[in-house]
Amino acid sequence: MNDTRSWMYRRLENGFITNDFFNGVEEFVNFAKMHPEIMCGETMHCPCNHRRCRNRAYHDEEVVKLHLCRYGFVPGYYRWHHHGETYITPEVEHWIVPSSSAQVEHVDHMHNMVNDIYNSINIEDEPQSPNETAKNLYVMLTASETEIWEGNPNGHSQLSVVARLLNMKAKHHILERCYDDLCQLISELLPTENCMTNSFYDTKKLIKGLGLPVEKIDCCSNNCMIYWRDDIDLQECRFCGHPRYKPSLRRTVKKKKVPWNRMYYFPLTSRLQRLYASVETAKHMRWHNEHVQDGDAMCHPSDSPAWKNFDTTHPDFALEVRNVRLGLSADGFQPFGQSGQQYSSWPVILTPYNLPPWMCMKDEYMFLTVIAPGPSNPKNKLDVFLQPLIAELNELWSVGAKTYDVHVKKNFTMRASLLWTISDFPAYAMLSGWSTAGKLACPYCMENSDAFTLTNDGKTSWFDNHRKFLPMDHNFRRNIKWFKKNHQVKKPPPHIKSGDEIIEELESYGFRSVIEAEATEVNSEIVRQCKCGWRKRSIFWELPYWRINLIRHNLDVMHIEKNVFENIFNTILNVPGRTKDNAKSREDLKEFCNRPELHRDDISNIYPKACYTLDKHRKVVLCNWLRNLKLSDGYASKMSRCVDMAKLKMFGMKSHDCHVFMQRYSKKHKIF
Repeated sequence: MNDTRSWMYRRLENGFITNDFFNGVEEFVNFAKMHPEIMCGETMHCPCNHRRCRNRAYHDEEVVKLHLCRYGFVPGYYRWHHHGETYITPEVEHWIVPSSSAQVEHVDHMHNMVNDIYNSINIEDEPQSPNETAKNLYVMLTASETEIWEGNPNGHSQLSVVARLLNMKAKHHILERCYDDLCQLISELLPTENCMTNSFYDTKKLIKGLGLPVEKIDCCSNNCMIYWRDDIDLQECRFCGHPRYKPSLRRTVKKKKVPWNRMYYFPLTSRLQRLYASVETAKHMRWHNEHVQDGDAMCHPSDSPAWKNFDTTHPDFALEVRNVRLGLSADGFQPFGQSGQQYSSWPVILTPYNLPPWMCMKDEYMFLTVIAPGPSNPKNKLDVFLQPLIAELNELWSVGAKTYDVHVKKNFTMRASLLWTISDFPAYAMLSGWSTAGKLACPYCMENSDAFTLTNDGKTSWFDNHRKFLPMDHNFRRNIKWFKKNHQVKKPPPHIKSGDEIIEELESYGFRSVIEAEATEVNSEIVRQCKCGWRKRSIFWELPYWRINLIRHNLDVMHIEKNVFENIFNTILNVPGRTKDNAKSREDLKEFCNRPELHRDDISNIYPKACYTLDKHRKVVLCNWLRNLKLSDGYASKMSRCVDMAKLKMFGMKSHDCHVFMQRYSKKHKIF
């Protein structure tokens, strides 16, 4: 047999089917039967070129053989991905025609996506008349099989065309009116008998059957509340009294009311169910339980003590390995860029950790769930916009959702839990309720902080604050030269409070959640009187398992590492206005540190040059080296664009670039 599979498209010779084609079809069918996960009972995808098949219809093996002999293979199907093949040899790859295969691949992908959704409703006790969700799915399945016009050579379906148009609309910011005109133009160019949608409204009705809705929830312009559940019919904010809708200029004309502000919530349950409805992801949702940990190395969150502690404290949840563990991330986002309108929106993203590490951090598995509107930073009121998410997470924990697992062809009750949040330091305060400003900013030291205010600079300093976390016999605890002048640290590290202790402390102070009435005034009065680091009672405490979690909030190391990198290198390169080595810091250094070589000369009244700063010649050498540095694709961005040879400094480096620099430097010099 020819390994190039050229036989697939050399079916006839002198009007007769060749022996190579007969033998190749037999080999193809046997190959498909070796992969039962893609079989539907005794049937398989039929890859013939008939307009009703093309890897969309299922037939038994005899019908598949007959169709292939009669119609031949669908164009470009050299890799049998619909029949279990994940890899092709270079000899086969040589025969692939990019244009035709890409078109067929796209159409097949659209059908598979809807077919996965269709499989998810095949429950054992399916009712006689399908519900509304099932009806929408049936419509989507029909649309994926309906050709845009009968006999089109590319095999585009109605669904594949509108999906491409929607992608173009989002990518190029096409207006709805322009989209409507484009649909009408395409419909006029096609033959008379076509099923092209006529407008954006018709397209949305068709796509609605995917079952991935979005909830548009009106909210107060001052971020006091959202008009949701019991407050859905209110006409003004029950906190500040601000009206819900903008005043209408034309009172005689009945127009739709326009709210002052609106948030978007994307329900989570349906998207988690899609992970089990797709044959591509359902089998990977068990990876966290099936993989074997390599010694003490932690290659996945499931290897961490926090994950194992959660399974120990909730054995009923851990018993079903298909239950979903989630991580939440939030950060500010400027949709108009730094030079455009100042508008800060806050997206909230959830990530399922059941997937292996090479999948769970991909864009397609990072679910945008909440978009908190701007234009200003919500600060402590971010919890207001998290109410729908917390309510759904509570329901997924206590009740769950009936889900079809296509990998084992069975239904189960899927539950979900939120393990922790991930954020930078300012967002940490918004999510946890502990202030990250002032002397009590450290979330570990809390009220046991040793921070102090610099005499000359006036800034809060945590210098020498964390020596107490070292072992009691560590040499650095007794060092009086490298750290704070003539100061030894003898006290032990502070006690890390458990969730129950934090709840008891919040209740003793009387803190309230920001979604409660008069919470802002009550919390502010408590902070003024008690002078504690808490600013509110976080909404995450409404999750029944939150207080038992070993880790509740994580800091995003990449954000912090970028700030540390910029401060270090701006100081080493002595960048004007960006260096931390200035007159005020030298005076503070004289007061708190034992560094006489950096003190001001009383005779010349000049500060000596620091040993850690580079002269001009060394700056040029460093910048030239960076400009000519060549790195592997995907390892880091192009460094030459980040070098300013005129001012001899670095700029515009991404977080990952700073991470690469810090890691390579620390490994070379064995700092960490």
